[in-house]
Amino acid sequence: MPDFDSFVVLAEMRTGSNFLEANLNALDGLRCHGEAFNPHFIGSPGDAPILGIDRETRDADPLALLARLRAAPGLNGFRYFGDHDPRIFAPIMAAPGIAKIVLTRNPLDSYVSHRIAAATGQWKLTEARHARAARIRFEPEGFEAHLQRLQDTQIRIMGALQKSGQTAFYVDYEDLRDVEVLNGLAAWLGAAARLDGLDRSLKKQNPGQLSEKVENFDEMQQALSRIDRFDLGRSPNVEPRRGAMVPRYIAAAETGLICLPLTSGPEAGLRRWLAALDGAPVLDGFTQKTLRDWRGRHPGHRSFAVLRHPVARAHAAFCERILSDGPGRFGEIRETLRRRHALPIDARASGPDPDPARHRAAFLSFLEFLKSNLGGQTAIRVDAAWASQSALLQGVAGVDSPDAVLREADLARDLPWIAGQMGRAAPDWVPETGPRQYALAAIYDAQVERAARAAYARDYERFGFEDWRPLTG
Repeated sequence: MPDFDSFVVLAEMRTGSNFLEANLNALDGLRCHGEAFNPHFIGSPGDAPILGIDRETRDADPLALLARLRAAPGLNGFRYFGDHDPRIFAPIMAAPGIAKIVLTRNPLDSYVSHRIAAATGQWKLTEARHARAARIRFEPEGFEAHLQRLQDTQIRIMGALQKSGQTAFYVDYEDLRDVEVLNGLAAWLGAAARLDGLDRSLKKQNPGQLSEKVENFDEMQQALSRIDRFDLGRSPNVEPRRGAMVPRYIAAAETGLICLPLTSGPEAGLRRWLAALDGAPVLDGFTQKTLRDWRGRHPGHRSFAVLRHPVARAHAAFCERILSDGPGRFGEIRETLRRRHALPIDARASGPDPDPARHRAAFLSFLEFLKSNLGGQTAIRVDAAWASQSALLQGVAGVDSPDAVLREADLARDLPWIAGQMGRAAPDWVPETGPRQYALAAIYDAQVERAARAAYARDYERFGFEDWRPLTG
């Protein structure tokens, strides 16, 4: 068992943290100092200094208070909520010496309790005869926001614990009435003292059933039935995280306009368009340093990325990486796809099969492979050439947040707009045409669309792609 020098109760409002604090403070050697890092007060609304540190000093240097808590005699701790000083979260979670107690409660109960407390102005109850009652109106949007915030907070806590190799002591609101659980917590903290009984100074507020507390109870039940608590409709994401691919960025020679290409997109056409914008070759081959330098030389710069329809993008990857015999081809992957995934293509493929029926069969087989590959079910890497555009944009976000995410089908309309942001007149956009585009138009049908949707469910969901249509010049 680790030797702790402090502890934190990671909780939210209306989860029973006051009651837990009262019982911790009843144990010799333990002291919980309230909401030590609440931005609106220190410890409690009375603003009494904590271990000699007042609110002003804490706000100037929160780490000083954390260090004081860890160094004080005994085992000192505090309660930390999701809206408390964000500067302190990372240092707390990174320190194995700070014991983490995670306190949770049924989200609906905490939501109703918070609404009642806000309506009555009663946040603590020490005398039952002073209890204030109120019935609240359930608001679906407010509850969903409350639920999302709680889920985000728990994911953040869990991620920090996992990354630092730590564990926490989890306590639910219902556990707080079990003295054996609280004594188990005391043992985990390393305290010798035990509770003989629970602290009785605080009384449970708003006992009773939810139907007695919510005026539109039937409406609430209907609203809750529509909330997908387990996110059943999600498209799972098992793709590996990707980098930003900064060396692929392309910028106009003089104008402060830079494109963040997504692999297997209309990069060749975008290069031609950016070159025509300034009448000079584009800048490329960036590193993060040269990218920073470029930004410094172009105040007011703009960046953009371009989405391509998943059908067209998968077909481009298929033709360029699997069927091509030129630079950039994936010869070993092509052979593996032929032998292990029964892809009906020749060993020395050199472009789309001139027979549309054979080309269509091969492309459908490739889309079936992509579904398995993006789902983490194959031994072949998820290459950037066919990774989802969702994953590619997430990788870009590690370095850049593009000013605009455009769509290939709308470039004739949108490129003049983004050039206008830089005070420039835009050259004409010319959609890509050629054998590859004609080959796709010849084989596309509802089955191809369904196969693409199955492989790229996240992109269709996230970006709202409709059925593919050939681009026109």
